[in-house]
Amino acid sequence: MSIEPKTGILLVNLGTPDSPATSDVRRYLVEFLTDPRVIDIPFLQRQLLVRGIIAPFRSPKSAKSYKEIWTSEGSPLAVISRSQADAIQASLGDAYQVELAMRYQNPSIASALEKFKGKRIKEIKVVPLFPQYASATTGSVHQEVMRVLSTWQVIPDVRFVNSYPDHPGMIAAFAELGRAAGIDSYDHILFSYHGLPERQLVKADSHGHCLRQPQCCEVRGDHNHYCYGAQCYATTHAIVKELGLESGTYTTSFQSRLGKTPWKKPYTIDTLKELVKQGNKKVLVFCPAFTSDCLETIFEIGTEYQEDFKHWGGEELTLVEGLNLNSVWLDALADLCRS
Repeated sequence: MSIEPKTGILLVNLGTPDSPATSDVRRYLVEFLTDPRVIDIPFLQRQLLVRGIIAPFRSPKSAKSYKEIWTSEGSPLAVISRSQADAIQASLGDAYQVELAMRYQNPSIASALEKFKGKRIKEIKVVPLFPQYASATTGSVHQEVMRVLSTWQVIPDVRFVNSYPDHPGMIAAFAELGRAAGIDSYDHILFSYHGLPERQLVKADSHGHCLRQPQCCEVRGDHNHYCYGAQCYATTHAIVKELGLESGTYTTSFQSRLGKTPWKKPYTIDTLKELVKQGNKKVLVFCPAFTSDCLETIFEIGTEYQEDFKHWGGEELTLVEGLNLNSVWLDALADLCRS
């Protein structure tokens, strides 16, 4: 009896340290931050900056933060991502082989791709677990996949998912989670995305449009279709439409700034401070750049920003649960893998 060839699905998330120990966090930060798509400065400067300054000084602090969210099974991002991969395998069935990889640390992209060898894989489809495209995330994943596959004697057909900032199923899932959080009881809704240096946004612009006029990201078109900022706003607009939110009741902002160079504005921390000044005592926060809850959602928003918010006079800063294992999201992810 002949065996039908399968489609290989490679789900890729950003990564996580193997443990919250300082040494493991340092190893993760070095691999992550020496990627030229993440810190896009000349090689020698990048190595000196990351290995000589950022990793030694940031690792102990980050390790302490990871310890706050670590579970008996591992980091939330790793645990949730594994469960997502298992759920997608069950949904897609025997015609597919689903493997999970992390761009940095374990399981590596190389080790996940190796599992497709000798399994009669007719095609590999790479699905990054980042809804919005950025060179530092999706671009880096695609580059690493191509680097690994370039060493194979036989390279199967390969397809890459670029982005899905307004996928209807994902948007419906975020809206469902917002309703479950009691969205109508809050004074203001904040959509907080991971930030990027402004220089990276400009480098990705081939039309001479980026940051040259106010609110240039807020309307997505042919000129900025692949712009990370424009895709973030597209996600916000789609969720807002699904929820029926009125203008003035929500804001889009960007978090997790590193270093002193200008990053995409407005910054989440500054936005929260301004919202309190305007009398918004209860704020609900979506983090639509993440498909799994992680350090940036659970700790940065749920702990650090919440403490700042209350210090400034706010009463309640609530994080909307991430997509995680939401059934509507899992259906959407399976659809992305099939289509």
